[in-house]
Amino acid sequence: MREAQLYFLSDQYYIDFPDDKLMKNKDMIDGVPHNRPCFYAFRDSKLSEIYWIVPISSKYEKFKRIEQEKMREYGHCNTIRFGRVLGRNTAFLIQNMCPATERYLTAYIDKNNQPICIDGRIAADVEKNARDVLAIAKRGAKVIFPDVFKIYQSLARQIQDEKG
Repeated sequence: MREAQLYFLSDQYYIDFPDDKLMKNKDMIDGVPHNRPCFYAFRDSKLSEIYWIVPISSKYEKFKRIEQEKMREYGHCNTIRFGRVLGRNTAFLIQNMCPATERYLTAYIDKNNQPICIDGRIAADVEKNARDVLAIAKRGAKVIFPDVFKIYQSLARQIQDEKG
């Protein structure tokens, strides 16, 4: 997998890991399902076969307001980060991240069959904040909506079973 690349999550992931807090896989636009959201993926620090995937939202203004509310309440916000993707302002929703493996990920490619990647500075900011949020979640704080540790354990078992 390439660095700072974007991906879509397969339908099978939602079947294998049912969690009503996961962001929905497909939006319906004019009655046609579209792969949304796309995700930024980075490797887990312990199991390199697992990736943490952070959904990206085009609802920039909505998440800017939420970020401002969190800033007022807590003095900081590392569960939502911002950056430009394909020339548009976007929100990276660390609060909605989840773990996955390559079997569940499909590269987001452009019309020239090239992978869509994000700027390395944005990737570094998202990854740093995501790792910080994961550390907070591991201490018991409910800062990530899906049950990511349950999914992580299932993925780790899948990997172990595949290795025999």
